Amino acid sequence: MKGHRSFNAAGLAAVLTLPALGGVAHATDEIQVYNAGIAAVGQFTIQQHLNYIALGQKNPPFPGGLASNHSLNGTPEFAYGVTDWWEVGLYLPFSIQDERFYSDAFKLRTLFVSPHAEQRNFFYGVNFEFSNETPPFSQSRFSMEIRPIIGVRNSEYEFIVNPIVDVHFGKFAEQHFTPAARIARKFGDDLYAGFEYYSDLGQIGNFDKLADQQHTLFAVTDFKAGDFDVNFGVGYGLTRGSDRLVVKTIIGYAFPAPGQKPDGGDRVSGPVNPFTHAAVHGFQP
Repeated sequence: MKGHRSFNAAGLAAVLTLPALGGVAHATDEIQVYNAGIAAVGQFTIQQHLNYIALGQKNPPFPGGLASNHSLNGTPEFAYGVTDWWEVGLYLPFSIQDERFYSDAFKLRTLFVSPHAEQRNFFYGVNFEFSNETPPFSQSRFSMEIRPIIGVRNSEYEFIVNPIVDVHFGKFAEQHFTPAARIARKFGDDLYAGFEYYSDLGQIGNFDKLADQQHTLFAVTDFKAGDFDVNFGVGYGLTRGSDRLVVKTIIGYAFPAPGQKPDGGDRVSGPVNPFTHAAVHGFQP
């Protein structure tokens, strides 16, 4: 990760994939809890986010918007490690509905974290994401996500919270509180399972009624397929304002860092799965 961002086969993921949550009944491109893991200095990484809303909202969130039901959503995410505490990224979000492709322009992000977060028992960071959106996806042309990252882990468990604030600018300016969280356990080398929670409580200062809020719980697993990190999950909406059934996946690949052997050598933890590097080198406060 991004996401980092949180955590983060190939054939299975290609079939079962699609978007996140965010905005009322808004099918989005990324469902991920950021875990403060970033690329090594000078390293490029790529992730493909895909999410499919099998049972979702049938009415668009605003006139001219896209309803989430039966939509396939995702984004390729490109990231680069600038320092051991700073990563930058580019997203190209999209949605496919009724056999039609919709582009949501682009997003730029800048992620700041505690150095070598994947090796720490307590880790933290903050991500700023700037979006240039298109009319089918949002009534606001420009928006920003502010995503704090707070987490704790040991050799078997981790717990992460992302208390996210989404800010939309312009005529339809709103600020939504959309917290996310993750708890996971390690079951073996490169194999993890747990739960992720995503929500949208509504506009800050005027939260929606509970039934109209988004609250979705995912059962997730993280594993490696060759050189690829895979995150896969199935989510169930807990309120009428939530998409009822969502399937998601993230497939990530980290190119060798400068000075790193192509055969893996000292593999750097990618943003999908933060445990790999920590399991080898141990944790530190």
